[in-house]
Amino acid sequence: MANASDRLLGWIFDVAQGRFARKDAIGAERMGERLGMLAYKLDKKHRFRAEENLKLAFPERDAAWAAETAMESFRHFGRLAGDLMRSPNRSDEEVLASLDVPAHALQYLSHADGRGTLVCTGHHGNWERAAHWVTASGHKLSVVVRHVNQPGLQERVEGLRKTAGIDVLSRGDAAMGMMRKLRRGEMVAVLPDQNASDAFVPFFGHQTGTVIGPAVLAQRTNAFILPAFCLRTGPGKYRVVVDEPIDLTKTPMDPVETMAAYYRALEAAVRQAPEQYLWMHDRWKSSRRRGKL
Repeated sequence: MANASDRLLGWIFDVAQGRFARKDAIGAERMGERLGMLAYKLDKKHRFRAEENLKLAFPERDAAWAAETAMESFRHFGRLAGDLMRSPNRSDEEVLASLDVPAHALQYLSHADGRGTLVCTGHHGNWERAAHWVTASGHKLSVVVRHVNQPGLQERVEGLRKTAGIDVLSRGDAAMGMMRKLRRGEMVAVLPDQNASDAFVPFFGHQTGTVIGPAVLAQRTNAFILPAFCLRTGPGKYRVVVDEPIDLTKTPMDPVETMAAYYRALEAAVRQAPEQYLWMHDRWKSSRRRGKL
């Protein structure tokens, strides 16, 4: 049963979602930008973390650039919130027209041999819009996401994602469901770029903690791993960046090597648009605790 705090947050969410739903894509982005800038001004802790992460990742850039890029990252994720909030009114036609998808990427949507595809994206660009593009193109897609801590908000956010035709799997208890889907030749997307300590791999010249679950899952199901990212190129417009698929049946690698390959692809994508990455997250937390920084 929801407590008073959950009910209040749910009410605020519903009011905000109603306002975003009345906007077109660009209007929702602008409104989201204002929310992002409000968060930037009020959230000193995550503003500091973003700037420190940027200094760590780009030692050749000065403090002013790190501060500006951190601010733009807050602005970017405000836009994303706006885009998600209006997703019930976001038509398939709008989404299909908004993404520039390279021709070679289309071949990875399905495989003639029936093998599954494990899309490894990240908290970079707008994975939600790319996921909607996949379903709007007539393909099944399941996405593994982390639960929002408040139950009332979790139901609402999951509901918004489902309006885009996405099958939402909860991180933590999704392994068996993912395995079944991949063995059936389906597509599953994961965002494995947050702090963990299963293994440590290079990321922007520093050892960073990572999960190895996606690599293990690909080994067990013979699925392709496809590093893919969706970068914003302008108001309401996006470009999909797809790296070469990792086929462990042709190029065997252990799980740590596999995740290192994913992180190389992620770093290359982040360097193209550093202001679109989630620098507010404490990405090198485990590295500091293990004395690797």
